[in-house]
Amino acid sequence: MKRVAVLGSTGSIGTSCLEVIGAHTDRLSAVGLTAHSSWQQLAGQSDEYAPRFAVLADDSARDRISPGAFPSGTEVQYGPAAIERLAASDEVDIVISGIVGAAGLRGTWAAVEAGRTVGIANKETLVVAGPQVTRLAEQTGATLIPVDSEHSAVYQAMHSGRRSEVRRIVLTASGGPFRGKSRQELEQITPAQALDHPTWQMGPKITVDSATMMNKALEVIEARWLFGLEADQIEVVVHPQSVVHSFVEFVDGSVIAQLSPPDMKLPIQYALSWPERWNGISPQMDWSAVMQLDFAPPDREAFPALELGFEVARTGGTSGAVLNAANEVAVARFLAGDMKFNDIPRVCREVLDAHTCDPSPSLTELLRADTWAREETARW
Repeated sequence: MKRVAVLGSTGSIGTSCLEVIGAHTDRLSAVGLTAHSSWQQLAGQSDEYAPRFAVLADDSARDRISPGAFPSGTEVQYGPAAIERLAASDEVDIVISGIVGAAGLRGTWAAVEAGRTVGIANKETLVVAGPQVTRLAEQTGATLIPVDSEHSAVYQAMHSGRRSEVRRIVLTASGGPFRGKSRQELEQITPAQALDHPTWQMGPKITVDSATMMNKALEVIEARWLFGLEADQIEVVVHPQSVVHSFVEFVDGSVIAQLSPPDMKLPIQYALSWPERWNGISPQMDWSAVMQLDFAPPDREAFPALELGFEVARTGGTSGAVLNAANEVAVARFLAGDMKFNDIPRVCREVLDAHTCDPSPSLTELLRADTWAREETARW
């Protein structure tokens, strides 16, 4: 029985993770669940999965919780420090890091520091602190398993050879809802249009990132550190069907891909079952149906966010923290109607240019860069 802590259990990754746990109750148990402030949803999950701990990051939520909302066997805790304690607890074997944004860094860091197996769905952790997190994992013996469908595909395909035999990886991108549109056409995009993704059902922030292709920029940075690659060993290709989740090309010319219908429960289950494979609850490929798989290079002029990812992957240091923070603020402003769609990569570009990169930052310095970039973006 593997004991699982789900950080961000009320989000899209968290709810899918609980579906996987519910399908494998003979192998998995939810020991701890966390949410930011959605106490009613967290209470309902606690009734269903009976965790030992339920944590609300928003300390003020304790004043709004109805008496008896949580089952008697679940201890309710509050504040970010409680999430860190849960992630590092000896009662936890696997931590699924599903908190969106830089807010997920501290919980992931605590789990890695404690030597846990960590399923990383929070790509911002490696964008902000990739070298620091991977180095810490080497020191503590923690295992990092990607949950993003693209990085899970690379992780699986890499087992076909040695790391030293990898020539390059190719991350696939759906192209989002605006594939084929020009930069001029994107000027008038509304939040409602950006949130209408053709393939994936995700939270609003990640959905907008897909529309700008910033999600792919962040995934390039994540792959750089997660797999120990150079930036020029990473490529991106647009694949609208979202069936091929990524490729690994080896030095002999062999290309290994991982295919499956687009459903996040598969990479989540792989992270939980690793190094085994279990019967899955995700949709299966229908090989009796006629199928067409298309691939095309991304339009970097219409989607300039993508180039920012390669630039940060090459630069390293505090640049990832700055790009991630600027993007989080810009997306929130766009969703609030205060900023245009094309302003998102524009402000990220300008904040990066205004930033003096520290090539070897500590965690404290990374968090300081994060704060600076948020203030600078808001001021812009």
